[in-house]
Amino acid sequence: MERIPEPELMNEPEQARAYAEADFVESNTLFVDLFRSRFPDFHGGRLLDLGCGPADITLRLATALPGVVIDGVDGAREMLRFGRDRLAQDQSLASRVTLIEGFIPGVELPVSHYEALVSNSLLHHLHDPGVLWQTISGLAAPGAIVMIMDLFRPPNCDRAASLVECYAHDAPPILKEDFYNSLLAAFTPQEVMEQLASHDLQALQVETVSDRHLLMSGRLD
Repeated sequence: MERIPEPELMNEPEQARAYAEADFVESNTLFVDLFRSRFPDFHGGRLLDLGCGPADITLRLATALPGVVIDGVDGAREMLRFGRDRLAQDQSLASRVTLIEGFIPGVELPVSHYEALVSNSLLHHLHDPGVLWQTISGLAAPGAIVMIMDLFRPPNCDRAASLVECYAHDAPPILKEDFYNSLLAAFTPQEVMEQLASHDLQALQVETVSDRHLLMSGRLD
C-alpha cells in the first residue's frame, strides 16, 4: 500500500483537545519504559523531545528521570497550550521542563546540542522525513542517545481499519479518523532503514515493538 501523507500539524482546537484528553497511557508508558530499559545509565544531561504535542511523554520522562533537563518542541500552539496547563499543575517539574513552539529544523533552542533526543509519533506527520533525521544529526552531542517511536504502515486499508477498531473503537470520531489517517501516512520498517542509511544514521536500530509501533534507537558516534 502506498503512503498517503496527512497534514503536518494537529492545531485545530477540537483536534488538540481530543488528543490531549485521549487515553494514550499504554503507548506513552511503553515509550518511557523502552527508554529506561534501553538506556538505564542515562540519569543526567539535557533531552530534547521533538513533536511533544500536549507533553504527556515529556512530563512522564521528567518524572522518571529527575536529573534530566527537558526541552519539548512542537509546532502546534493548541497542543502546547494543553501541555503548559499540565506543567503548571506540577511545579516540581517547572524548573526542568521547557515547552517551545517552533518548527524543525529552524526552531530556536536554548542549547546547541543535546545528550538525548526523542520523538513519538512525529515522523509520520512529516511530508519530508529527512527533516527529522537532519535535525537529530545537527543537534546531537557526541555519543548522544536517540529514541524515536512511531506507527508503521500496515499492508492494506483493511488492516488499518482493524487496528483502529481494536485500539480506538470507543474513541471520539475525530481521533478514530486521525488514527486511521496516521496509519496510512506512516512508513514501513524498510523505508525507515533506507532513510537512516541516507542520513548516515545506521547506528540506530530499527525494530517493531508492538503490532503498530516501530522503534528506532541507539547511540550516535
